[in-house]
Amino acid sequence: MKLSVYNRAGNKTKRTVELDDAIFGIEPNDHVIWLDVRAIQAHDRQGTHKTKERGEVSKSRRKLYRQKGTGHSRAGDARSPIRRGGGTIFGPKPHEYRLGVNRKTRQLARRSAMAYKVQAESLRIVEDFSMDEPKTSEMASVLTAHDLTGKKVLLLTAGVDNILYRSGRNIPRFTMCPASDVSTLDLMKAHVVLVQEGAVVGLTEALRPATKTTPSEAPDGKTASAETKSAEVESAEAA
Repeated sequence: MKLSVYNRAGNKTKRTVELDDAIFGIEPNDHVIWLDVRAIQAHDRQGTHKTKERGEVSKSRRKLYRQKGTGHSRAGDARSPIRRGGGTIFGPKPHEYRLGVNRKTRQLARRSAMAYKVQAESLRIVEDFSMDEPKTSEMASVLTAHDLTGKKVLLLTAGVDNILYRSGRNIPRFTMCPASDVSTLDLMKAHVVLVQEGAVVGLTEALRPATKTTPSEAPDGKTASAETKSAEVESAEAA
């Protein structure tokens, strides 16, 4: 498929970019998107929640009052979970929330998220641009020219550009990252994805599925291993 390239002023240019249909034109897989997004959000959890149990509360262990004859229910020490300020029963403890997702699943999830953006016409290629110094107003003018003010916009660059990052970090609902580092969650959260023209190649390579290596074939159609075995048999017969 081909997409037009927009300039910084928000106008279409005469140039187009060819996108690989095997990456940007696939049928999205909702389940793998859910798996990857769930893993990303789980990785963001610190897991440091903690409450004190009965043995960790700093209170006296003396029995508060005698067992019988007071007219009240029996009670132990002040650390008892049924008393105010006592310990917590089965409270949360620090633990790890990370979930394992294999590489092929992550790759398919990112391709599926990108395919959704293409289907919704929410993927736009913009020409490469940079700034001499950080200027939030200039970055905001670029978004205004593309009629993206107030929308959740994700800008994918060819590499790390600190000046562009500093120019857009104070703009609400606007994020930036290198194209090779974009995640499924970043793509799904954005209403519109802007991709710099120079980042298309890196984005394509980052999303390209891994190919299996096959044995090299001999000129007669046999594999190299089969040819070697037949040669060994022939030499044995000649001997």
